[in-house]
Amino acid sequence: MIKNGILDWDSYFMAMAHLSAKRSKDPNTKVGAVIVDEHRHIVGIGYNGLPVGCDDNEFPWDREGDFCDTKYPYVVHAELNAILNSIKNLHGCVLYVSLFPCNECAKAIIQSGIRKIVYESDKYADSDTTKASKRMLNAAGVELCQLPYSINIEVTETGN
Repeated sequence: MIKNGILDWDSYFMAMAHLSAKRSKDPNTKVGAVIVDEHRHIVGIGYNGLPVGCDDNEFPWDREGDFCDTKYPYVVHAELNAILNSIKNLHGCVLYVSLFPCNECAKAIIQSGIRKIVYESDKYADSDTTKASKRMLNAAGVELCQLPYSINIEVTETGN
């Protein structure tokens, strides 16, 4: 939110997560994540994409079909990428993510010591993976905070 012409911290970091998501080549789901320390310094950032060294054009991005012909066995989620790309110990940090984390990412979030998740969309709230994620995060004492508004970042393409 903007108050007195100034973007609040949650909106600022969520906007950064959305900007990072613009790097994803996934045609259906673009997710970005930003990890922030107690000084409000960004210490990790990521988006959903393939592991380093795997060419985005040589792997499938389909959502349906045989498992190995879909994106699911290959894509690293934004949260895990942000954790793996972090520049310091994440104990006590805050994760900003555009889509609520799945159960696999929840495990990495808990293990890394992140204490709070600020998220925007919870569109898979009724899925088993999200239910499992919330169960683990709550048990581990990770604070969950959904933004009451959406962030929209527009980036225009150039001819280059």
